[in-house]
Amino acid sequence: MASTGDASTVTETFFLDDFAVRQWDDERYSGTRIAHDKADFVRKIQEAHESGKSPLVDGYAPFCKHVFVENFVGAKVGNVEITKSNEHLLKSGYSARSEAELAVLTRWFQASDVEAPEATHLDVILYSREQLELERAAVPSKSERPPLPNAPWGIISVKAQSEDYETPMQPITMMRNALGREQGGSGVPLEKDKYDASVAYWANHAPIVASEDGAAGD
Repeated sequence: MASTGDASTVTETFFLDDFAVRQWDDERYSGTRIAHDKADFVRKIQEAHESGKSPLVDGYAPFCKHVFVENFVGAKVGNVEITKSNEHLLKSGYSARSEAELAVLTRWFQASDVEAPEATHLDVILYSREQLELERAAVPSKSERPPLPNAPWGIISVKAQSEDYETPMQPITMMRNALGREQGGSGVPLEKDKYDASVAYWANHAPIVASEDGAAGD
């Protein structure tokens, strides 16, 4: 597994954080899976940003930004709409994104049960290096971790989608964030209007996962 100490996944502006590496390496991951060289991926994000085509876009908190690029990795969308014809295929179970988080009830489609179209865009989600340092300090690791690179923005997630703008994060992700850094969240309080918008979207969508246990995605 690549780590944040791997110089090949670092550019002047971005680095690939360990939290995003699971989208390459974890077969149980629900959501966008990426089959592309990690170092080349970060370089292409840097190039798109430097060209002016992919500026930093504000996220849900000051420490969160987005970069939107065309889908150059052939990734398929990470979630699909729930319809009358596929709702019987929904699965559910308890899962956590990391050992620092509480397991929560989630639902998903099995990749073998639904067809996901290729995405048009990638939403590259960034956290500031300072925020990632704070989250690290709040949840001690069982093993020694290399220091974070000096680049200002860490890539923490990549969402393959058919929109060139931010779609709502899942309601449970908002709740996790509100629980605080000690539980693996960001510490950002829950805002009811944003939560309601998330519910409206995710009531009609579900992530796609390759494994039977539905490892948590975003």
